[in-house]
Formats: sequence, C-alpha cells, structure tokens
Amino acid sequence: MGAMAAAVQACRERMTTACAEAGRPAECARLLAVGKTFPAGAIREAHAAGLTAFGESYLQEALEKLDALADLPLEWHFIGPLQSNKTRPVAERFAWVHGVEREKIARRLSEQRPSALPPLNVCVQVNVSGEAGKHGVAPDHALDLARLVARLPNLRLRGFMTIPEADSEVARARFSRLRGLLEQARAEGLAVDTLSMGMSADLEAAILEGSTMVRIGSALFGARPHPIEEQGISA
Repeated sequence: MGAMAAAVQACRERMTTACAEAGRPAECARLLAVGKTFPAGAIREAHAAGLTAFGESYLQEALEKLDALADLPLEWHFIGPLQSNKTRPVAERFAWVHGVEREKIARRLSEQRPSALPPLNVCVQVNVSGEAGKHGVAPDHALDLARLVARLPNLRLRGFMTIPEADSEVARARFSRLRGLLEQARAEGLAVDTLSMGMSADLEAAILEGSTMVRIGSALFGARPHPIEEQGISA
C-alpha cells in the first residue's frame, strides 16, 4: 500500500470510529480532501486512493489544477473567504462554495452561475468563535444570510461551515453551536443537510457534534508548504 492510500485509510478509520462513538452511521461524514498548496500530482494520487471531492482556497492555483486534472471525475469545492472580483470563475467551475459570508458574494455567485449547470451548493461560513481575525458571518446573522441564499435562483443552500479555535475542547462547543444553527434552519423549513466542520486535528470532535463533511489536508498530504502568492488576480 502506498503512502497516500495508507493516509486515506487512516483518515477513514478515524472517521468511522468517531461515527460509532457518536452513535451515527459508519459513513456519517464525507471526506473532503483539501489540497491547497499541493501539486496536481498529489490530487491525482489521492483520487487513485479512492477520493473524489477536493477543496481549494487559492483561486489561481485551483484553476490550474482543474485544468490539469480535467480528465478525472472530481468534485471541486472552494473553501474560505471569496472576494467579489473572484466570484465568476468560482461560479462557473466549482460545485460547492464553503465560504459565503456576505450578501454581495451570494448574489454575484447566483448571477454568474451558468444556467446549463446545476445550482451551486453553498455553505454559509459562520465565525462561531467571534475572533476578529476569522472570516464568517456572526452567528446572530447567519440565519438571515442562509434565508437569502435559499431564495437565490442559481444557488442551493446546503448548510453551514466554520473554522473554530485550535483547542479541541473549545472547538467542540463551537461545533455544537453550529449544529444548533442547522437545527434552527431546519425548524424554519430550510432544506439544509450539511455541517462542514472539522479538520485533521479535530475531526473526531466535529463528528461527535454532527459534522457531515470534514475538510482534511495535512493528515492526507503532510505538512503544508508556505501559502502561495496569487498572481494575476488581486487577493
């Protein structure tokens, strides 16, 4: 077994164990492989090991990978904050966006989504920790933004996403709060089914609190290189 296949298996085993501890079905959460800063070849290896959903955060790097890997049946997710000058390529080429935190971005994504494509799947990003340096809408305003996304014609509201503090005990409380938002949205009649929460270090805590999608980078690809500088598209 190669290194990537072993890493994928180890992640899946962690997820299965966490699902069992939470009293949830064995495949209660999807594994979203986050390949930002890693080359297209690493994504190709991960696909060969059985993964199909991949997340990226740097747009220019992501678009180069989409082109290089166009021969593979991959599902692409854009993760994190998105500025208005970058919405068109995301609307045109991605299946999911995990970082919608403003009405303007939501409206632009809907307007720029090609009519020939299915609606763009959207998770509203929520800053559950309230940290000034973190992206995301405040929890008190998250449902307002979710209602707006649900009304836009070319978007499909799927749920909520968050990136909490690194401390796993604190993170679990944050994950619980995001789950509460999902439950409120469902009580209102919004058709939400996704909690995008949990990463390599805290996927167990996230699954215990109801995560349906964990975003895994370092546990699959190893230590991440320094963030790349985007060229040609202002950051």
